[in-house]
Amino acid sequence: MECPHLEETVHVTAPSIKSENLPPDYFCAACNTDKSPWICARCGKIHCGRYVNGHAKEHHEVTTQHAVCMDCDNYAVYCYICDEFVINDTKYGHLDKLRKNLQSLASARNHIRQKVRRRASTDSQENDRHRKKVKKDDRPRSSGLRNLGNTCFMNAVLQSLSNIQQFCGYIKQLPSLEEKISKSRKYHHTRKTRNEEDDVLLIEELRKTLVALWQGTKGAISPESLFCVIWKVVPRFRGYQQQDAHEFMRYLLDRLHTELLTLLPYPNNNSPFIGPKGKSTIVTAIFGGLLQNEVNCLVCGVESKKHDPFLDLSLDIPAQFSTRGGKSKDGEQQVCRLSDCLTSFTEVEELEESELYMCSNCKKRQRSTKKFWIRRLPNVLCLHIKRFRWQSFFRMKLETFIEFPLRELNMNRYVLDNLHETRGSYGGSSQYDLAAVIVHHGSGAGSGHYTAYAMHDGQWYHFNDSTVTPCDPEVVAKCKAYILFYIRREFKLPEYLGINGNSHRQ
Repeated sequence: MECPHLEETVHVTAPSIKSENLPPDYFCAACNTDKSPWICARCGKIHCGRYVNGHAKEHHEVTTQHAVCMDCDNYAVYCYICDEFVINDTKYGHLDKLRKNLQSLASARNHIRQKVRRRASTDSQENDRHRKKVKKDDRPRSSGLRNLGNTCFMNAVLQSLSNIQQFCGYIKQLPSLEEKISKSRKYHHTRKTRNEEDDVLLIEELRKTLVALWQGTKGAISPESLFCVIWKVVPRFRGYQQQDAHEFMRYLLDRLHTELLTLLPYPNNNSPFIGPKGKSTIVTAIFGGLLQNEVNCLVCGVESKKHDPFLDLSLDIPAQFSTRGGKSKDGEQQVCRLSDCLTSFTEVEELEESELYMCSNCKKRQRSTKKFWIRRLPNVLCLHIKRFRWQSFFRMKLETFIEFPLRELNMNRYVLDNLHETRGSYGGSSQYDLAAVIVHHGSGAGSGHYTAYAMHDGQWYHFNDSTVTPCDPEVVAKCKAYILFYIRREFKLPEYLGINGNSHRQ
């Protein structure tokens, strides 16, 4: 956005750091952490971002004129008064000068570190081989995604999906669809009415983004083209307001499924991506499951069954855990487990007065009970924890910690057994391992920050916009999960998709 406060709040063009070692690393002046350093554009002091310890924001609150700051890692500019990312500059270009100085310091720092590494590498050939191995193992192959202005919700979803190998691999190997877009534009140009979304294909921009992510040639890439397409096809995502990652993920998967149904079978008969049009796509083959919804009339006892496809399951946090300080009868702090949320989802519940069931036998609305079973498990089980709920006129966030397994999530107890209709159902394994987690940091539904954890080649990584860092499994296990992606150990895909997806995860 165009910030009106720059002229009065931006004065510095270089960091104010007292250090004998140049070029310096950036440490928060309050807590000395080197995570998420932001430089104040008024005084040049360094403080940590609001999703570390929030000292940059505190600095603004104490000194109100110090409202604009710049990220020392990716050079994004933020104004705390506007509460938005900034795209303009002062009359004399202070921010551009500051950005160039930070880039120059970063370049010099990297140069010195490379010299130190080369000097150390001459110690011994054995140590050199060991260092190279460690460096190779620790370096994430995926790039980060730059924040374009509150686009962390999109970045977290994209990084999670990019680390689901079968999904990402399929999308990356799709042939370019630019020709189809051009034909679509020519066709719609002859029509009197024309929608913006007719000119674009989300699947094509996603393909380009995933290919760029895994080239590994850049520390971070900028997904502007993908974001522009999202703006065109989903008006509600326009602007730079914070959005809900779950809503975005659902729209993204639905849109991809719809586009693939339209595009496939691909014109080339030899293409491995040909599938039965109108039936399924890679989206439903990977994320698609089936629920059985059972409703029982409490008056006459008639039971109604309905089958509902799903791409993800939204789980409530049970009431006994959703209040702060919830304790057991023994007075000990209760720990909510993912199994508690799943059990609550599949428990029998009586429908409220506003949801009375129209009984086909009684011919009127009657009191009834409802129960969900999982009839068919998906290859990737996506579990959304319902952390946001309306209270009066405000949407509040539940900060309850949910204990979840990193390995061996057994879904057997939630799956309907004794199936009489076996057509189209696949029993398979009910064992799952965690592949990725999306976390919402902050207290507000329309604010805060999204990051993601994902497993790649046996190593966990933390994806925080432009930054990708390795982390320990214990760190992942302690996060307050918002969306969990579990991959089935016996991953089975339809043969017509033409990819090697039938495998056992180790």
